[in-house]
Amino acid sequence: MKNYDLITPEGTKDLLFGECIIRRNIENTLMGLFRSRGYSETITPGLEFFDVFNLNSRYFPQENLYKLTDSKGRLLVMRPDTTMPIARIVATRLRDAVLPLKLCYAQAVYTTEPSLKGRSDEVVQAGIELIGSQLKMADLEVISTAVDSLSSFGMEFSLELGHIGIFKELVSKLDASDKDKENIRKLIENKNFPALNDLLDSFGNTPVTAALKKLPALFGGEEVFEKAEELMPDENIKRILDELREVYADASELCGGDGSITVDLGLVNKTDYYTGLIIKGYLQGHGEEVLSGGRYDKLISEFGYDVPAIGFAVNINAVAKLVEKSDVLPAEPKADVIVYAEDGCEVAALKAARELREQGLIVENALFDDLESVREYAMEKKIAKVVVIDGESKEVNI
Repeated sequence: MKNYDLITPEGTKDLLFGECIIRRNIENTLMGLFRSRGYSETITPGLEFFDVFNLNSRYFPQENLYKLTDSKGRLLVMRPDTTMPIARIVATRLRDAVLPLKLCYAQAVYTTEPSLKGRSDEVVQAGIELIGSQLKMADLEVISTAVDSLSSFGMEFSLELGHIGIFKELVSKLDASDKDKENIRKLIENKNFPALNDLLDSFGNTPVTAALKKLPALFGGEEVFEKAEELMPDENIKRILDELREVYADASELCGGDGSITVDLGLVNKTDYYTGLIIKGYLQGHGEEVLSGGRYDKLISEFGYDVPAIGFAVNINAVAKLVEKSDVLPAEPKADVIVYAEDGCEVAALKAARELREQGLIVENALFDDLESVREYAMEKKIAKVVVIDGESKEVNI
């Protein structure tokens, strides 16, 4: 039988020293940014009942969930997402709270993707949920917070805006099974033009199939809206495009028109989950999005409380990898002083160390039984001073 006591499970990783500092710095930066905008932190259990994620709309396939049972035989999952547990909280404990609610979080989620090599099954996310407003101002606040989050990392970034309503309107006009519609969605999401064209050809050459074939290519700036209007002469789609155009113009103005905001009408992920605006953020040097979110006005209603909502999450694992590539790992803070106690002076040494820490110093207590070993250790760890407690305290410079 093979033993696995010396390795971590696939998709997980031990973090050491400088890696931990990078992770905490990113978390602290984002949470500080969220709090400065009036968001309050929530922490949800790492374990949730399977039912929380097994709603009418199956947002998370059960084969991608880590499952286990409790002492009563009830099925649990390790939290694969934070938005849905927050939706549960809003529909129960916060049901009578004044709207809008502004919530934030920083915690790990767990999913398994056996087909993806190099994946992370344990991903730390930091994000926000703005609940109870359908106003354009709510969309713009979330977009501006996303932009500030990406810019806080000190790297070049881009933010893409889309709207799931365009895809939904088009595919609703197609005489296709749910399975075919899902295949079309996946091919558009992956921008797989050859396979998409082949599949749509089986439904004939119509304005709808022509528009769906072009959808993955409709990305860029202001020109995208004109191209889309030519392809999709539909009143509902025109209304959606007009709304998105306004949001895009305002978001571009927020960023000074530097081109970091783009439009991508091929953003079609989680069609049951999202109901409107979709946002994705990228950092230079990382091919996949590090920030994702959007408007999900119907999700909380599945928990019995019908309120609109919008939010996003940042993949802290991905950001940390980029920071590690671009910078030398930060050094673990080293001690300023080490305190050595002669026999019988241990309590006095602990008190002396406490007093030094109160002065703002980083202080270690020596765990050796002779001064020479303490000096060697201090030199190895680059600790500048040794304080000896032997009834007459004295300081030794290294």
